[in-house]
Amino acid sequence: MTAEFAVALPAIALVLAACLASVQLVAQQVRLTDAAADAARALGRGESAGEAGAIADRVAGGAELSAANDGQFVCATLTASGAGVLAVIELRAESCAVTGGR
Repeated sequence: MTAEFAVALPAIALVLAACLASVQLVAQQVRLTDAAADAARALGRGESAGEAGAIADRVAGGAELSAANDGQFVCATLTASGAGVLAVIELRAESCAVTGGR
């Protein structure tokens, strides 16, 4: 093994770790978006915020739900922190549904 390879190996490992952490963060954002849509549909059907939060928690796990209702639409906003190395990044997803959508 040459000295150049020994110097470059930690940099390669760091780039690989950053790439894997980024993929994990994107996957968590997709789960959060799906959970926001599920929670908005539940709120639109007239279910309570607790039930919608339980649905969102089942899909995204550990996200904070806030809901807003303007009469015609109900919107669910989920926020969560990233996981692992990128835990300092805050993720946010919002979705709206028509109220009374039974």
